[in-house]
Order: sequence, then structure tokens, then C-alpha cells
Amino acid sequence: MVALYNAKHRFVRMAPRKIRLWADLIRGKYVDEALELLRYSPNRGARLLRKVVKSAVDNARDLEAEDLGDLRVTESRIDGGPILKRSQCRARGMSYPILKYMSHIVVGLGYGDDRDDVETKETEGNQE
Repeated sequence: MVALYNAKHRFVRMAPRKIRLWADLIRGKYVDEALELLRYSPNRGARLLRKVVKSAVDNARDLEAEDLGDLRVTESRIDGGPILKRSQCRARGMSYPILKYMSHIVVGLGYGDDRDDVETKETEGNQE
């Protein structure tokens, strides 16, 4: 499955491990189903990811996609961004590091056709 329509949100001030839970949940699902899963989740990461999925759907609409109902989330990737390094003063003149993580959210939509997956698996099996 190839991502035809993309959306990105870069430099999100949230740790990647908190958003990856939701990205793994929606990968491979239809767009409507993914938006419904993220809609009723109380987490901030789900809210951020939902905005990016909506943006990818709007990009598909602007590029005049054939059928928005058949779009699937073919790519949902959370990459690590830069890390802000701060320090907290401690006793006896010491300091402890505080790391503030950032993320890059990448969502790609495409037409997931199950027949294509089956054909590629069959051809891979015959090559061995």
C-alpha cells in the first residue's frame, strides 16, 4: 500500500512514545474508523494525531481523490524530533538534567486493496 496523500505535524512538544500508541492503533484502518477511534480517546496524543489525519483527508479532497470512503491510513509514523535540554538545581551545587522531547507526526493515506497484498505475498513465496 502506497501513501498517496500525506500530512505532517512537525516539532510537536510531546514525547514520541506517548503518540506511537495511537499511531500503531490506526495504521491500516479506514479513515472513518481511525477518526472514530481517536475521537473518543481522552489523550492529548490522540487529539494531535486526529488533527493530522483530518489534514491528510483534506489534502486528498483538495487533490480531488476518487473515493474518500475507500481511503486507508497506509502510513502513520512518529519520528523523534530535537530534544530540549534543561537542568534542575539540586542540593550541594549539583544539577539534574531534564529532557523535553519533541516529535514529528507523519500520516499517509492511500487505497488499501487487500487483493494487492495477497498477490505480493504469493509472488514472494514463489521466489524462494
